[in-house]
Amino acid sequence: YKELEELASDISSIPENVNVHPKLKKNFDERLVDLRREKELYRVDFSFAEALAIGSILQESISCRLVGQDSRRGTFSQRHAAISDQKTGTFYYPLSHLKKRGEKAFFEVYDSPLSEYAALGFEYGYSLGDPSCLVLWEAQFGDFANGAQIIIDQYIAAGESKWGSNSALTLLLPHGYEGQGPEHSSARIERYLTLAAENNICIVNPTTPAQYFHLLRRQAFSLSISHTKECKPLIIFTPKGLLRYPTCTSTLQELASGKFQEVIDDTVIKENIECLTFCQGRIYYDLLEKRKKLGDKKVAIIRIEQLYPFSQEVQRELKALIVSYPQANNFLWVQEEPMNAGAWSFMQAQGFAPLRYIGRKPTASPAVGSHSVHAEEQKEIIDAVFLHLRSP
Repeated sequence: YKELEELASDISSIPENVNVHPKLKKNFDERLVDLRREKELYRVDFSFAEALAIGSILQESISCRLVGQDSRRGTFSQRHAAISDQKTGTFYYPLSHLKKRGEKAFFEVYDSPLSEYAALGFEYGYSLGDPSCLVLWEAQFGDFANGAQIIIDQYIAAGESKWGSNSALTLLLPHGYEGQGPEHSSARIERYLTLAAENNICIVNPTTPAQYFHLLRRQAFSLSISHTKECKPLIIFTPKGLLRYPTCTSTLQELASGKFQEVIDDTVIKENIECLTFCQGRIYYDLLEKRKKLGDKKVAIIRIEQLYPFSQEVQRELKALIVSYPQANNFLWVQEEPMNAGAWSFMQAQGFAPLRYIGRKPTASPAVGSHSVHAEEQKEIIDAVFLHLRSP
């Protein structure tokens, strides 16, 4: 914990000779104040958890390269991995100035052009050329990975099967339905699930900063030479709205201990539960908020964090989890994506429970273009879980 606390302070301390924009300086200063005041209760959001994960990876002598469209600042102005000096125009990189850094480890972050096919192809090649480096490619929105679909189909998904090429390339694809329209909502979870077979890729939708932290570290340590064959491309559906969501935070202690959890159980009194609701991604917070508002004690919300590989061990864990709810007789799969998209078809095929679908109807477009229509649809989904619609 102490090492992580020191790293958090290190990343947040900007030298006085760097002329930081006043608003950005305030953010970094507040991090330091909160860190010193709250100690173990200090709350970490998604972007800071990412910085801490990369920083801790660098301290373990593992290099990291992050490339994408507006990745230095972060598409949602959340990352600030490169800070522009307001007077000189030069950049300061906090993660390149750690007091403790592993031998020869380096951190690179670049803004790539709006040519996903070329950019992702290069990063895939880089991951093969330097297999000891954690290579992250980020789409500005998850939808934009469409422009690199050939690279994903021909190389990332099938490279190991066709040529024995082991890559640990990690894709960061912002995903989530916040009413931003059909081009800024869906990273097409269903496409990656149809490409998943023979343990070729890993597909994850983490719901907490701690989960994201542990996931990046797990991927980095798979790069060990002695575990080369365990390296797999990792697809992470990263959040947009959750980046600043008040309840979507983790403590430093949660980062300092534990590990990535493929399934997260609820913390309710299990004997009261009649309905088990399974979900993944940001809709969990909508469900949680509604349950709290209603004071409902009959619905449990279980998160499937890793969609693939969906191992036999995970299936056994889920079946044991279901048994631990003695009164539960209704099993729902809830998602914000349309019925012909998202993880519904994949999860239904796993057979760990007789799931019933709650979500949007099948549509040709990944999302509606009207924020008001989106909000109405989202409300209908959430309400359906807690209304008397749970009978078999």
